[in-house]
Amino acid sequence: MSRKKLRILEVNKAYYPHIGGIETLVQQYSQELGRFGGVCVKPLVCRDGRGGTVREKLNGVDLVRAGSLGTLFKCPVSLSFVRLFRKLAKKADVVHIHVPFPLADLALLLSGFKGRVVVSWHSDVVRQKKLMLFYKPFMMYLLRRADCILVATEGHIDGSDWLPQFREKCRVLPYGITPEEYLPADGTPFLTGKCTNAGAVKVFFTGRLVYYKGVDVLLRAFRLLADLNAELFIAGTGDLGDELRRQADEWGISGRVHFLGFLPEKELRQAYADCDIFVLPSVAKSEAFGIVQLEAMIYGKPVVNTSLPSGVPHVSIHGETGLTVPPSDDAALAGAIRTLAEDAELRRKYGTAARERVMDGFNEKNIIRRLYSALSEDRGNI
Repeated sequence: MSRKKLRILEVNKAYYPHIGGIETLVQQYSQELGRFGGVCVKPLVCRDGRGGTVREKLNGVDLVRAGSLGTLFKCPVSLSFVRLFRKLAKKADVVHIHVPFPLADLALLLSGFKGRVVVSWHSDVVRQKKLMLFYKPFMMYLLRRADCILVATEGHIDGSDWLPQFREKCRVLPYGITPEEYLPADGTPFLTGKCTNAGAVKVFFTGRLVYYKGVDVLLRAFRLLADLNAELFIAGTGDLGDELRRQADEWGISGRVHFLGFLPEKELRQAYADCDIFVLPSVAKSEAFGIVQLEAMIYGKPVVNTSLPSGVPHVSIHGETGLTVPPSDDAALAGAIRTLAEDAELRRKYGTAARERVMDGFNEKNIIRRLYSALSEDRGNI
């Protein structure tokens, strides 16, 4: 007798080509789990912006994008999502919900779903205090209802306002990358050709230009490094882009700071491979992990990150694969950059350890097997 397929309803706010770390992760999970024999994955997400429900097949994944009326508190407003959740959950053995996503908590409550519920907890709701007044009862219902809560690091539990009381349900499952997709590195010197000064140490950041990424702190730190032959490269777009460019001009560092805008995947990987130091200067625990750290580390680059009460300092380890400094401390950030910029051997040592750490602990193939165990209720491998 053939074994019954495991039917997984994968639930998130959005899906590729929407750009974001969680969206990339959900795409990975959907595609890789779908390759397991005896697994059927159906992602349910909301459309970006307004519009009706769309069903499509993307890279072998049958995807449903629920119609949306827009957003409120950065969360989609969608009546059809609640209806579709109920319909699709009836055909699922396990519902895997990525949070924070208040609409999914509500949909689960209204669905009457009796099967296994697995929650991937990516971050607390940090800024939307008014939203929490409404959201907290639904969030607590979800956490009580969940059979398993997946977190990327112990820091996600310890730094959360809510998870410590549900610690017995939590399982650590790191985010991962597929090393073969990054290596061997493209040798094109993408950043070197943009340098103003010969031999400059290339410091690289990529991410959305929003408040919690701390790029303003990075600019202030770079302002303190006027005597250092180093240049800063910033890839990404966001609401703060114009303000950050204005600050660089005002502080007289625009000649050593290069705003690259959005980089396609090929050029982004060339930038990782060509930089000397990668910096993630995030200032709030909205930065829950920082997959970009892994992407830099697989190329053997040392990382400067911040000691947030989240997963960030659990990815690149202080004194092993890079340096960790207090968030929002431009002097400490400048000191860490200077230490690495002036010591090529230390950069090599940390970079080598960084690559080994990714290969050993953050390989996507191993993580997908552990995810399958969590979803299928086989906890022996997680």
